[in-house]
Amino acid sequence: MTDDKDVLRDVWFGRIPTCFTLYQDEITEREAEPYYLLLPRVSYLTLVTDKVKKHFQKVMRQEDISEIWFEYEGTPLKWHYPIGLLFDLLASSSALPWNITVHFKSFPEKDLLHCPSKDVIEAHFMSCVKEADALKHKSQVINEMQKKDHKQLWMGLQNDRFDQFWAINRKLMEYPAEENGFRYIPFRIYQASGILVPQPEIEPMLPVVEVQSLNHWTIVEVLKFTLLGVLLIF
Repeated sequence: MTDDKDVLRDVWFGRIPTCFTLYQDEITEREAEPYYLLLPRVSYLTLVTDKVKKHFQKVMRQEDISEIWFEYEGTPLKWHYPIGLLFDLLASSSALPWNITVHFKSFPEKDLLHCPSKDVIEAHFMSCVKEADALKHKSQVINEMQKKDHKQLWMGLQNDRFDQFWAINRKLMEYPAEENGFRYIPFRIYQASGILVPQPEIEPMLPVVEVQSLNHWTIVEVLKFTLLGVLLIF
């Protein structure tokens, strides 16, 4: 992993220039100016948009504010999808900045999960980490970590601290030399159509020790640094 540190940094610091605009039907006391951010691809919308929320709440009455949610061209954005995944699924062919609409009412119950606090995001993230380690190490690595290690991993992501995150994440990326690799490569397949795809178990090596390839899929992005990879199929 040491030799790949420059690549890991480039992935970590990938950003998407984004313009947030308040939905036209939201009631405001004065005109709401757009808000611009460079969004980290490896994070989650509800984790990095506190400034967006505060910006638009300044022009709204308190009684008109409820749970914030986001949409792009009519599609509600799932907060539990990494930002880079959302962009690649919905807007990769669009011109930048990415234009996201902000809502404070009419929450789309059928399309989105509620996200009342950052604790919910943390629980989702750690669930993904545990799922990936179950495939790679039979959960041995994550179970041997202390609670403070789990917290450091999460805080590294939450606060966009590369070194803090990777000090713990490197343990999840290692395996004993005698095992010649992970049991399975953890990844999740997404389609732009939203149709669910069966999740195969992919071993890193074939019985004849040939490297597996995914030559019939287009790998657009691998997120969470193979904590749980992401494949997009169009």
